[in-house]
Amino acid sequence: MSLTVGHVAHLAGITVRTLHHYDEIGLLTPHERTHTGYRRYTDDDLTRLQQILLYRELGFPLDEIAAILDDPTTDELTQLRRQHDLLTRKSERLKEIITAVERTIEARTRGIALTPEERLELFGTFTPEDHEPEAEQRWGAHPAYAQSRRRVASYTKADWLELSAEADAIHQDLAAACKAGLPADSQAAMDLAERHRGHITRWFYTCTYEIHRGLGELYVSDPRFTATYEAIAPGLAAYLRLAIVANADCREES
Repeated sequence: MSLTVGHVAHLAGITVRTLHHYDEIGLLTPHERTHTGYRRYTDDDLTRLQQILLYRELGFPLDEIAAILDDPTTDELTQLRRQHDLLTRKSERLKEIITAVERTIEARTRGIALTPEERLELFGTFTPEDHEPEAEQRWGAHPAYAQSRRRVASYTKADWLELSAEADAIHQDLAAACKAGLPADSQAAMDLAERHRGHITRWFYTCTYEIHRGLGELYVSDPRFTATYEAIAPGLAAYLRLAIVANADCREES
């Protein structure tokens, strides 16, 4: 059984003019014609058309498609495997693009005022949006969560650079105190804990002493936080927690 050019065009989602062009350049010449000269497409023609359309979807020009399909050393199964591999690669790339677009939509929705280049420079491969569901689940009901989201949404690249530099300075001073063997309840260590609390209050949310104590516990109970501080200096997570508790007790008593 063979099909008319109009029927094939409808099935393939292309125009009759396109099929005529494929015929004119020798890319797809139907095997049958009626006695009046009208084109009729056989099953083999439809198989070739499917391959042509797949390669077109992958961005191949028509002359390259013709060379590929007419290669006498390549059979239909090899063609299909090649197409499958190319389509799989394209699918993976499209998934990456879709993910990037979704993250940009999320960032715009939240009002984050950073370009993609700035986000890459500041955060590298870390994407804050990936951790948003967990953060909302854990702290979404707390007013500090909403306050933090409002503040962060307006930060520019300069704000993030200043924020990061300030945090790094505090962490390095804490690491130096820990390495020097200063007791966590010493005045110097407690002053550093207070700087840490003030940094959070300045940039994210009002960090009360109660909240600060909770953060200290989180730094030693959540392996991700612990690893971050341990990378700065061994034992720093536990040291900071003790300094936070000592500072909170001292400040609340005074």
